[in-house]
Amino acid sequence: MVQCCRCCFHRSTPRETMAWSESVDTLLANKDGLAAFRTFLKSEFSEENIDFWMACEDFKKTKSSAKIASKAQKIYSEFIRADAPREINIDFTTRDHISQNISEPTLKCFDDAQRLIYSLMAKDSFPRFLRSEVYKELVNKQQNGNQKRWLPFL
Repeated sequence: MVQCCRCCFHRSTPRETMAWSESVDTLLANKDGLAAFRTFLKSEFSEENIDFWMACEDFKKTKSSAKIASKAQKIYSEFIRADAPREINIDFTTRDHISQNISEPTLKCFDDAQRLIYSLMAKDSFPRFLRSEVYKELVNKQQNGNQKRWLPFL
């Protein structure tokens, strides 16, 4: 079982924490939700998925063309290249397409891979996260804490 309650995710309100279950987008848009999900993925030895997704989100905001090239190369060597230290699980065609175009990267060069990883997280990791002890324990602690604020005699 993964210990969750010594970390930073209990700053979100109980309503926010419950809202994480609505969609993977709601979870990823919340700083604490993202941290909780990353901790869960780390416990499953698949945090490279969320790290890749976050790297792509950051990459898409890059303004300088010099930085586009260096950030693209970093993402490629860390997550895409065959035998990358944190290689993500994508199909050969997507990996090959990125490999062929990495010498002249654009802000969209990782979009297909990011969509695949997002889909994997949404369909596979996210439902498991919602069933996990990490999420259940967090929701229970927040609900119990909330009751104590309203019902001091508990």
